[in-house]
Amino acid sequence: MALQFVNASRIYNPARRCVTFWGHDSTFEIAFHVDADALQKFSPRAERGEAESLQVFDVNRTRIEHVASSIYARRRQNFNRLSTADF
Repeated sequence: MALQFVNASRIYNPARRCVTFWGHDSTFEIAFHVDADALQKFSPRAERGEAESLQVFDVNRTRIEHVASSIYARRRQNFNRLSTADF
């Protein structure tokens, strides 16, 4: 079964400076963290706070999920961190 993103929830983690979201592979929940620096790449003028990071994530969610799926297909880990190099 392919990775699916049926849960639209996401959260901003200020301590780790990332947005966390989840995918599902059958019954397994897979966590992804997108670094704030990677989000900054999508929108260089955006501030780096919670609201701005979540907005940039939402606007680019399809692209982020596509990259997340590709990374998961290669690594098959329960936790994956997406950095600027992944985009």
